Amino acid sequence: MRAIVYSGAGDAGVIEIRNVPAPEPGSDEAQVAVAYVGLNRADILERKGQYPSPLGKGASPGLEFSGTVSKIGAGVKNVKVGDRVFGLVPGAAHAEYLATNALTLSPVPGGVSLEAAAALPEAYMTAFDALFNRAAFALGETVLIHAVGSSVGLAAIALAKTAGGRTIGTSRTPQKLERARSHGLDAGVLLDEGWPDKVRAATDGRGVDVVLDFIGAPVLDGNISVLVSGGRIVNIGTLGGYKASFTLSALMAKRASLIGTVLRSRALDERIALARDFTTQLGPLFTRGALRAEIDRVVPFERMAEAHAAMENNENFGKIVVAVKPAP
Repeated sequence: MRAIVYSGAGDAGVIEIRNVPAPEPGSDEAQVAVAYVGLNRADILERKGQYPSPLGKGASPGLEFSGTVSKIGAGVKNVKVGDRVFGLVPGAAHAEYLATNALTLSPVPGGVSLEAAAALPEAYMTAFDALFNRAAFALGETVLIHAVGSSVGLAAIALAKTAGGRTIGTSRTPQKLERARSHGLDAGVLLDEGWPDKVRAATDGRGVDVVLDFIGAPVLDGNISVLVSGGRIVNIGTLGGYKASFTLSALMAKRASLIGTVLRSRALDERIALARDFTTQLGPLFTRGALRAEIDRVVPFERMAEAHAAMENNENFGKIVVAVKPAP
């Protein structure tokens, strides 16, 4: 099979397509013929040598995929050959075939294409877990979403609005804020020196209940300053830096919580539980059209380097999807 491999740490020139053996499923695993994959910041960082794969050196990258079950292990009961599935894995998704524990797979919702399904797992599972499992987001609360034009940011808007919440988003690009408004964003704020004051103004001075942060160190003090008493910050990424110092008394005075999260290194039982929650709670919303994928572009597998360049240049609004072996 063909698979993406990084020949070393560096720029997009280290991306190669190699012929490697297809993985065979174990007794509790399913082999999936991959149709489409999503590209994520983790793939960029892994290519640069800044985010080692838990599968070890030389493993194919890639966290999310959609495709068709091609083989199953003897103990698998939840899927069968021919089922359309999608999911999230620690790595090795950027290939024509992958093998994963069958219980981590979710069925593609009715009315959703395999192309669209590849844009769902990382964005919606990350946003769902951060909003509801980590931050305990509640009816009527307000959430501040940094990097709101990202696929996770757009998913967070959709989920918060579905839960009866109010959304405020930041971006360095006015055009992304404008486009995010068509996805339900209530207020957009440019990420400049005065962004905390603008967030408070957008809430009539009250502040926000939850912050979903992809930036990290540079915005931590601002995040704390815009929280209401009892507010929660969930750190999902560190695009701006991961080493920070802040005034603990400000966090303590607001009885606020600073919560870290990452999906890639979750234990198998947690990944299975998240896939089950996704299937039962979000699947019907996709079928009804209440939730949807936002795809920025679809790139052929052979042009993976172009997809990397687009993400590094912050060109994308929503998910960059790569077509591996599109279904007819």
